[in-house]
Amino acid sequence: MGYLLQLRQFVGHRPLISTGAATLVYNSKNQLLLVYRTDTHLWGLPSGSKELNEALETTAIREVAEETGIRISAPTFKTLLSGPQMQFKYPNGDQIDAVIVVYQATATDQPLLPQAGETERVRYFSLNALPAPDQLTGFSAAILKAAALIEPSS
Repeated sequence: MGYLLQLRQFVGHRPLISTGAATLVYNSKNQLLLVYRTDTHLWGLPSGSKELNEALETTAIREVAEETGIRISAPTFKTLLSGPQMQFKYPNGDQIDAVIVVYQATATDQPLLPQAGETERVRYFSLNALPAPDQLTGFSAAILKAAALIEPSS
């Protein structure tokens, strides 16, 4: 059981400050990797919460592998996001106020393997054909706007 899930036993659904990592993973065709989440039924970047004693870079590598089956190494720092646009309420009622470090990585050709129970589909998207903002998780839309991959007014 992860650190945040352990805290939930004490605080219930109340907001928690969550530190995590998200990764912009590109393939050799400069397409962006997204996952279709089973909880929100929206597309998002591979991402997740930091565990105790884990470096954020390691969080990024672990989450990409868990959610997509893709192995990356040496992700590079892209940006850091926090604030009101990083607050989220999950369908089960859990609330977080996230601090998200965004990394970028390139993946070699590897089979895409969705994580049972968390990701329904995994696929690469052309940068000019990304899902509409209303088809993205709020976190992912904010990250893609910050990375200038979708329009700020979207």
